[in-house]
Amino acid sequence: MAKKPIEELKELRQAGLSRIHTGLETGYDSLLEYIKKGVTAAEQIEAGKRVKEAGISLSEYVILGMGGAKMWEEHARETAGVLNQIDPDFIRVRTLFVPPGTPLREKLDQGEFVRASDENIVREERLLIEKLEGINSYFKSDHILNLLEEVEGKFPADKQKMLEEIDRYLKLPRMEKLNFQVGRRSGLYRRLDDLQNEEVHRRVQKAVDCMEAEGADGVEETIYAFMGNFI
Repeated sequence: MAKKPIEELKELRQAGLSRIHTGLETGYDSLLEYIKKGVTAAEQIEAGKRVKEAGISLSEYVILGMGGAKMWEEHARETAGVLNQIDPDFIRVRTLFVPPGTPLREKLDQGEFVRASDENIVREERLLIEKLEGINSYFKSDHILNLLEEVEGKFPADKQKMLEEIDRYLKLPRMEKLNFQVGRRSGLYRRLDDLQNEEVHRRVQKAVDCMEAEGADGVEETIYAFMGNFI
């Protein structure tokens, strides 16, 4: 996209190309290099601006958790900075899952890459939204791997509402957070309000209690294994 002349992009628009979906993944240069994306933040910005100037709707995808537990803050801040300059029509978030047989999985297994927990990823998403300024993008959380599907809306009007929804989760007691994580990852919950379903809540809590008995690592690993079922 960054290499195509504006005139060529406009010709594509006239020929019927109404929207481009592109994987930004992150706006943090060090992380882009780490995952071998093959592009810089500046090139991502140039590409996005060209598409917008050509009159083509632009949907940018961001991977929550891409920075792991070590680079999550830089990932959120720098990605927001790139998106602020592009002002895409849509910002779509996806949550990282690292399947076996990939270079990143090797780094994960070796301990070089430390996976972020659901709690960490939610805080990362909050920071990302907090730092998005001066845009008119629609923020979408339309994927089963995202913990908080209901966090979506139009900037700038819905920004505070999205932050409040995240804060609603963060303020939950630890055991309620675990209940929601397990229920969401097992496909029993879609939204935070589903915690009010007493029958399902009891079923999920039994599973959580069993995982807790195996230790903290057992809970995290089971939740992550549930995510793999949707890939």
